Amino acid sequence: MTAASPGRRNAAIAFILVTAALDVMSMGLVIPVLPSLIEDFAGSNASAGVWNGVFIALWAGMQFICSPIIGSLSDRYGRRPVILISTAGLAADWMLMALAPNLWWLAVGRIIGGITSSSFTTVFAYMADITEPEKRAKAYGLIGAAFSGGFVLGPLVGGVLGEISPRAPFWAAAALSGVAFLYGLFVLPESLKPESRMPFSWKRANPFGALKLLRSHPELSGLAIVNFLLYFAHHVFSAVFVLYAEYRYGWSALEVGVLLAMVGVLDMGVQGGLVGPVTKRLGDRGTMVFGLFAGSIGITCMGLAPTGWLFVAAMLPNALWGLAMPTLQSLMTRHVSESEQGQLQGANNSVASVAGVASPLFFGVVYSMSVSSDPVLPHPGSPFFIAALILLGGAVIGRAVTRRGAPADASVP
Repeated sequence: MTAASPGRRNAAIAFILVTAALDVMSMGLVIPVLPSLIEDFAGSNASAGVWNGVFIALWAGMQFICSPIIGSLSDRYGRRPVILISTAGLAADWMLMALAPNLWWLAVGRIIGGITSSSFTTVFAYMADITEPEKRAKAYGLIGAAFSGGFVLGPLVGGVLGEISPRAPFWAAAALSGVAFLYGLFVLPESLKPESRMPFSWKRANPFGALKLLRSHPELSGLAIVNFLLYFAHHVFSAVFVLYAEYRYGWSALEVGVLLAMVGVLDMGVQGGLVGPVTKRLGDRGTMVFGLFAGSIGITCMGLAPTGWLFVAAMLPNALWGLAMPTLQSLMTRHVSESEQGQLQGANNSVASVAGVASPLFFGVVYSMSVSSDPVLPHPGSPFFIAALILLGGAVIGRAVTRRGAPADASVP
């Protein structure tokens, strides 16, 4: 069964968007409480910054190893079984973390989560299967909007549940992942036609072999660097934001959840409503560069904000960062064949995972150096300033490596 007919295609798109929203909502539920839980086990705010970075790096490290394998398996056996297995695995992982009695259990949970959260890789490959190349930026924008929709409710509900019990959000996340699995089991059609499938090969599936695909075209290689920088900068939020908000503004788990919900609303508006019109006016290239530049301005303002209200105001320019990811993805998909879309997304996720290993460790240490009793760095917003410079570098590189006026169907080299 494939998503070839218009009816099946619409049902498939609806499922992908709902699954994306549920998966991100389940992850968003634990954001307001996980750093605090780590802090309880670690003993101090500064130590929690380092440990939180370590856990995020563990998750990303497993993604680096497993994402190319998952992407290649989806190119061989189809997208549907990979998405279903990944979603069921996430449900099991959240239950394990809900029962964690110490840091080591949490570490095991992060490792399992890194393996099972590969549904994101296959979601993008699925959308590439059923969408024309010139429409992929808008389609990826819809996925981004679905992610943001889940991110609206996740942290908000997680903040509320966290006031009741720090473990409650984990049980709620497990339930949502279970719902996504059941929904997919009965609704999701296969998107990859049998004749478009590629034999599985460990040469392509190992992370270093998968990265060779990104060197197959000069523009693709440059865009992979931009992808790395984007993810590296983005992890400043997952690594230090909750701890930073508590330290600098005294925000509770509920207040952090409300703010993250506001971030999700803005991202949903940008990716769901602005990507299409802006790409029509500026093209994928111009929209990507503009989004990265706007994000660098916004995140600089966040680091400078002396009050919580000014931090909230800085979220407005920062939200335009959401224009960059779907257009970057769209540009990259044009340089590989249809049978390599899963491999491309696996390679992209490996790049993101390398950033996910290095960035949280880096920003965790930077944060610790800026808020310790004898700070080495003079300003607590130092992690945000560094992230802004990285984003600005991504904008410069992205503009340099992409060809102005490249045709929309510049697909296979």
